[in-house]
This record gives sequence, structure tokens and C-alpha cells, in this order.
Amino acid sequence: MTRPMKDHLSRNEIRKDAVQGAVEAAATAVGEVATILTTAVRDVAGALGGLATEVFELRDAARKAAAESDGLGDEHPLELVEDPEIGEGTP
Repeated sequence: MTRPMKDHLSRNEIRKDAVQGAVEAAATAVGEVATILTTAVRDVAGALGGLATEVFELRDAARKAAAESDGLGDEHPLELVEDPEIGEGTP
């Protein structure tokens, strides 16, 4: 005589399913955080690039305006002068 099979999960299988669910949830959360951080880094890089473009355009506009107003050309308003304290050229 055969006994009918029961749908019975062992304690180990229940634990395995719980651990599997926790690992899947953690992996999903880590993926979402990584996506958020990647997007944030990309957005910051884009903003800084835009700022740098604006600074270059302002510098060029200032040089052109100075050249038109006094005829001295590009070297007048933003000519770099060596600063002995920091070792770099400053306007």
C-alpha cells in the first residue's frame, strides 16, 4: 500500500527559501543604490562641465570687450602674472 504524498516543506528548505529571498532583496537594493549613485555622478559631472564652459565663454567675452575698448588685445584684462606664493599664474 502506498501512502499519499504530502506537500510538506522541511525546516531546511524553509530556511533556504528565506535566505534566498533576503539575498535577492539585498541584491535589488544594492542595484538601485548603484543606479542612483551613477546617475548622481553623471549629473554632477555634467553640471561641472557646463560651469567650465560658462567660465571659458566669460573669459573670452572679457578679452574681446577689453580689446575693443582699449585696443590692447587678448593680453590686457586677463594676462596671467606669476604668483610666487602659489606658483601659478593669476589674473
